[in-house]
Amino acid sequence: MVKQAIIPLAGLGTRLLPLSSVIPKELLPINGKPNLEYIMEECIQAGIKKFIFVVPKNRPSIKKYFFNDKFYKNIIKKKKNDKRLKKVFGKIKRYQKMIKFVYQNKPEGTGHAVLQCKKYLKGTHFLMLLADDLIVKKNCSKEMIALHKRTKGSVIATKRVERKTISRWGILGFKNKTKNSFLINEVIEKPKLIEAPSNYAIIGRYILPKKILSVLKNQSRGKGGEIHITDAIKTLIKNNEKFYGNIFKGKYIDCGTLQGFVNSGHKISKYL
Repeated sequence: MVKQAIIPLAGLGTRLLPLSSVIPKELLPINGKPNLEYIMEECIQAGIKKFIFVVPKNRPSIKKYFFNDKFYKNIIKKKKNDKRLKKVFGKIKRYQKMIKFVYQNKPEGTGHAVLQCKKYLKGTHFLMLLADDLIVKKNCSKEMIALHKRTKGSVIATKRVERKTISRWGILGFKNKTKNSFLINEVIEKPKLIEAPSNYAIIGRYILPKKILSVLKNQSRGKGGEIHITDAIKTLIKNNEKFYGNIFKGKYIDCGTLQGFVNSGHKISKYL
């Protein structure tokens, strides 16, 4: 069973400057709630019991958002009849029991982020989600866990993208396609259109095998001097590890760019 989720949160958020110079991009509010909470709610509804947040030590705001009891208690003491505040604090307290923080002091890639979680991972597989990518209306993590149970394999969330945008994405090659899934046989990061095996792109949801840790540990650094999770996935596929693409049914919202973030509030209110 997949019960743990890693959420890498050590990125600089440069595409969201100047907003992210003050507030981490994961805490920027979308309709009164940060995208990080939307992702956590998706996971909890899918059966996830524990979260591992990968953060830099010099960015305490994410930890403070979830562990600020003194502030809440003082406010509630003054506003004893405020039911909304008590409800909000109750939800935060439930989150506290589920969260573990590990540290990545500079952006060194998603693969490096996963390596920091090594001693806390249990079971054969875990979920990893990227906070830039919201998927709403239908629960993508629940779909992926169901596909994992059915196939016993690893799973990557995917959607069809316009061919003219292919060079912006990690692209999947596949076989044995059904209506909602396929067996992945190739992963190419940001290919030229002529090199792309399909127009199915990786969206920030992965169910990964714990054995990926040993691949990452021995993996050379790639582009930008970072350890990339896609390179480790390529190695595992080459070694006959089964990876499946989940063609999710939900609506995708990109919160990782300034324009995407500006549009996200309208899209969320439309879809939810």
